[in-house]
Amino acid sequence: MNKLIIRSCLLGSLICSPLFLSSSATAAPSAAVTELLTEYQQRGAGNFSVSAGAELWSRNTEGRQCTSCHSDDPTAVGQHQKTLKPIDPLAPSVKVKRLTEVKTINKWLLRNCKWTLDRECTAQEKSDFLTWLSQQ
Repeated sequence: MNKLIIRSCLLGSLICSPLFLSSSATAAPSAAVTELLTEYQQRGAGNFSVSAGAELWSRNTEGRQCTSCHSDDPTAVGQHQKTLKPIDPLAPSVKVKRLTEVKTINKWLLRNCKWTLDRECTAQEKSDFLTWLSQQ
């Protein structure tokens, strides 16, 4: 898909015609996600994989996984493990402001990767995860 068309649709607040979107796309990624995917590609990420992103979402590392706080369904409200505070859905289809700010995406990927995987996520993992989440 042409990045210029995606950015025009997103930044110009236009309703994109299905003609511009491939039949496999459920939604165009936000401008922030497009920017980050370009950055991750420059850092060595290869082809982005929706299935690898979904696997990362449910990967269990020493009893921790994304679903521990965010639930199995990214469109549902989650709950923080320690504070029990509700966590808004991660899916941009439900929570429109999700995945719209580079700084916020970077902050939460860093924090949650360290907690969940006990390390920072690689550029490939971030790419796959954002590609998958953008479609939720």
